Amino acid sequence: MSKPVSKSLPFSSVKRRTTLLVLLALILGGLSYPPPANWLINKVNGVFGFHIPTVEKGFVLGLDLQGGTRLEYEADMSKIEESERASQLAGVRDLIERRVNALGVSEPLVQTARAGEAYRVSVELAGIRDVNQAIKTIGETPILEFKEGNDEKPREMTADEKKKLAEANAKEKASADALLAESIKDPSKVEQLAKEKSNDPASKALGGDLGFLKDKPQYSVIADAVKGIAAGSVLPKLIEDKTYYAVVKVEETKDAGQEIKGNHILITYAGAAGAATTTTRTKEQAKAEIEKIAKEVNPQNFVELAKKYSEEPGAKETGGDLGWFGKGIMVEDFEKSAFNLKKGEISGVTETQFGYHLIFKSDERPLIDSRVRAIFIRKTQNTDILPPIDEWKLTGLGGKQLKRATLDFDQRTGAPQIALQFDEEGTKLFADITKRNLQKPVAIFLDGKPIVTPTVQTAILNGQAVITGQYSVQEAKANAMRLQQGALPVPIKLIAQQTVGPTLGQDSVDKSVRAGLYGFIMIIIFMLFWYRLPGLISILSLIMYIAISFAIFKTLPVTLTLSGIAGFILSLGIAVDANVLVYERLKEELRTGKGYSQAIEEAFKRAWTSIRDGNATTLISCMVLYWFSSSVIKGFALTLAIGIFVSLFTAIVVTRTFMRLVSGWNIPAKLPWLFLVPKKEKSQS
Repeated sequence: MSKPVSKSLPFSSVKRRTTLLVLLALILGGLSYPPPANWLINKVNGVFGFHIPTVEKGFVLGLDLQGGTRLEYEADMSKIEESERASQLAGVRDLIERRVNALGVSEPLVQTARAGEAYRVSVELAGIRDVNQAIKTIGETPILEFKEGNDEKPREMTADEKKKLAEANAKEKASADALLAESIKDPSKVEQLAKEKSNDPASKALGGDLGFLKDKPQYSVIADAVKGIAAGSVLPKLIEDKTYYAVVKVEETKDAGQEIKGNHILITYAGAAGAATTTTRTKEQAKAEIEKIAKEVNPQNFVELAKKYSEEPGAKETGGDLGWFGKGIMVEDFEKSAFNLKKGEISGVTETQFGYHLIFKSDERPLIDSRVRAIFIRKTQNTDILPPIDEWKLTGLGGKQLKRATLDFDQRTGAPQIALQFDEEGTKLFADITKRNLQKPVAIFLDGKPIVTPTVQTAILNGQAVITGQYSVQEAKANAMRLQQGALPVPIKLIAQQTVGPTLGQDSVDKSVRAGLYGFIMIIIFMLFWYRLPGLISILSLIMYIAISFAIFKTLPVTLTLSGIAGFILSLGIAVDANVLVYERLKEELRTGKGYSQAIEEAFKRAWTSIRDGNATTLISCMVLYWFSSSVIKGFALTLAIGIFVSLFTAIVVTRTFMRLVSGWNIPAKLPWLFLVPKKEKSQS
């Protein structure tokens, strides 16, 4: 039977909750500190053949920890209406974010702020190497371009380009010949040579291993070339395709059944699969026709009659030649009839969805499947020498001709759209563009990337246009802002630059880790000394608090800065504070003579209001700091707020569950010295 802990929660529920909390702690602990979890995952994958991915996600470090550069810009709003300045500044931020992303910077931070009459944009580039290039890219004027489809054909190669192509192919052929000679001399080297020399990324890492080729049509040229080659042998000649030379070694062979060679005669009828639309013959007439041919045909004249009667495309030239084929290539009824024939035998009338057939089996042989290892040497192509043809070409219409881009709504449907207004020059250009691109797309590029690609529905002559599509109001507004910013950029000026070296950042990380560790150890000592076993429970709860917090930091992700780490270290103390309040209430309840289980429930009930109000006031401070302060303080406020929410969970759920578990095991009665009230006082109650 379950031991009662409280009227509402039996001991079986407590044990179930404890199990779930332990599982949650293990999962989140694995995410927070991956090495032990990854070791276990690799063991499971190795033993059971699973493919469970390992934990690779790390913490996102801010500028002061990772090193990098902070740039401060001031935006010139002197020519912008007061009511539009906020949206214009947001547009500048959007442009800078896209340009910074193009630099490949990990987790860039771009923020805007107003200081009196000044409008500021701060850009934090963690881990950036070329600061001057970043400054140049961020400060460039946004480029708006209208482009149309490019129907230009690739030009012919010049004599010099053809010579260059021939020389490159000759050099590649010589390289392949040298590899072939080396492979023939020592076939055991093929694997290593493939890893070092092959130009095929898909097989290079596997030492050129292509596997068995029977069901890999992309390697059909190689499969045909290695037929009859013994395992362990290198093909004595190069295999040449349009795109590569290949040195090939047969690693092993296996019996894959049988393949046959033959010809067939096909008579179709109206409605049969693949039949010509001009066919008027009925199914009955087709069957009578094939039966008539069957009386006339024999192995000697089969090919000639196939050229004369068969209605398969190309049969007049091939005589119905099917070549060599194995099982699984032809449709089921055709294949069953063909493989039941003896060599040199002609089938009876065979019906398929294509019509009626007579099949002649001219030869058969065992089908051998080969596992092949190959070294691919890529051949230089025309496209490697000729400049590629761009999908889009410039029209001459750009941001300088665009007067205005605004959010608008369709009068009939109410759908959001983008309204464009061009100046006089732009009106003429846009009219010409739309006339020659009816029912064709015209792409609008901003900073070299297409943001919208509308299809021209009608010629537009008045310089006014709308861009329609499946836009939400927010998307249409954002695109309109991007277009407007491309046409009327807000000038920005670099006013401050700060660089943090990676060594200084790593030193900050090391000191922060030490500070957190020292704080955690001091909390452990205090809680064990003052509260004994309940103190140990609070430490377990605190460990789970750390695991949950770190998992949240990685998953959101939260960009950790020095101030953010300071907020987390402070939250360690706040996390224990709730346990201290509960334990002090527990002391009071035990001194009144209540049993341990009842005292736990009363202690948590009485402490909750103090815990709630204390954390609520701290959360209010965090919100004020986050909304009205700089980015440095925001990191502190965010990690502290996350810590408060997590601490409420660990104090009220985790600690309470473990305390109920201890009570259910009746440990207070067995080991009273581990608890809070002197044995003498407890016996008097």
